[in-house]
Amino acid sequence: MHGGLIMDIWHIRGGRRLEGNLRVQGSKNASLPILAASVLCPLRCELLNVPRLSDTDAALRILEHLGCTVARDRDRVYIDSTTLSCSAVPHSLMAEMRSSVIFMGALLARCGEARLSLPGGCQLGKRPIDLHLAALRKLGADIEEDDNELHCRARRLQGTEIALPFPSVGATENALLAACGARGETLIRGAAREPEIAALADFLRAMGAEIRGAGSDTIRLTAFHPKRDLCFRIPSDRIAAATFACAAAGCGGDVTLCGLDPIQISAVLHFLNAAGCDIITFNHALRLRADRRLRAVGPVVTAPYPGFPTDAQPLLMAALLRAEGRSLIRETIFEQRFRQAPELCRLGAQIRVKGQTAEILGVRELHGAALHATDLRGGAAMILAGLAAGGETVVLDEGHVRRGYEDFDRSLESLGAEIILEN
Repeated sequence: MHGGLIMDIWHIRGGRRLEGNLRVQGSKNASLPILAASVLCPLRCELLNVPRLSDTDAALRILEHLGCTVARDRDRVYIDSTTLSCSAVPHSLMAEMRSSVIFMGALLARCGEARLSLPGGCQLGKRPIDLHLAALRKLGADIEEDDNELHCRARRLQGTEIALPFPSVGATENALLAACGARGETLIRGAAREPEIAALADFLRAMGAEIRGAGSDTIRLTAFHPKRDLCFRIPSDRIAAATFACAAAGCGGDVTLCGLDPIQISAVLHFLNAAGCDIITFNHALRLRADRRLRAVGPVVTAPYPGFPTDAQPLLMAALLRAEGRSLIRETIFEQRFRQAPELCRLGAQIRVKGQTAEILGVRELHGAALHATDLRGGAAMILAGLAAGGETVVLDEGHVRRGYEDFDRSLESLGAEIILEN
């Protein structure tokens, strides 16, 4: 995706059980801050298990624009940031994904300056970056906001204590990246605890940072002694794993997912198990069997990690459409995270949304229909629901799903789904 509009058309013939083994892709949400972190210092790095997504492609184009040398070979990405020559990201690149704002902290640490426009990405309601800006200002950055453009400058960043009023993943990442360029110690309280934060900290440690506490609500960065060369493996994508688990639950089947940490999606597995799925977890795999009609569950309440992930909420909703009884989901993170609900009702689902709560009255059968994807996870939920519906479902998707899933159609096909992607 190079800034233009892509229309993907997903043709799904539903009603088939899903069976087989699948290796989970590398993590989108871990890859993006790690790609940004590669500009923190003059560095040559090789990243393994990088998923091929439109969001990661956009991040690589930003790196190239900044003057870095970038090469990709399947899931391997090579970056040479010793040639960095620019600290500004144009609007055309920023508009492609919200996570592009993560370059702000890294560029500020490396160049003492960053110029970016406000980011794009899925429209899920208010997603202010005020916490990002407040954290960077605490470290000594001067930030001017003018006409949707941000100009950040810092003659010298100074380590400090940052208290986040909400455990924002992006703000935690930006603060951590900028702190690598600061003099002295930085303490982040109220930090996000998501596994992607721990992955970023692992990468920064491989770069030469001294970091403790990543994965808890208090992170301490005491020093940064940059290295010049490294190789790092991106962990698996927990939301992709949750997606395939929900697909097997909603369609019925017997699916084994490999190359993941089941603990990272334990909140999702809890409700799938409560709904009637048989789940066995291993060190780096899980097996899910769904041989009977699911039971309703709830209330499911989204929350920061280790709570139920907001990204998995539309996916669980899709799995519960035919569950017996009344399921309840309450969304506490994004006010427009139920945008998929009206589209799912076109399949014959019964969903009532009132404020931030959705009530799902399970129906015995769903029927195919034409749907329009609203966002990344909402689009994936529509595809999952189409797999569980009788007849043919067509999902029109303006490139949302490819932002987060690598070869989604082929992965589902390998499990026995009948799905064709037209673009």
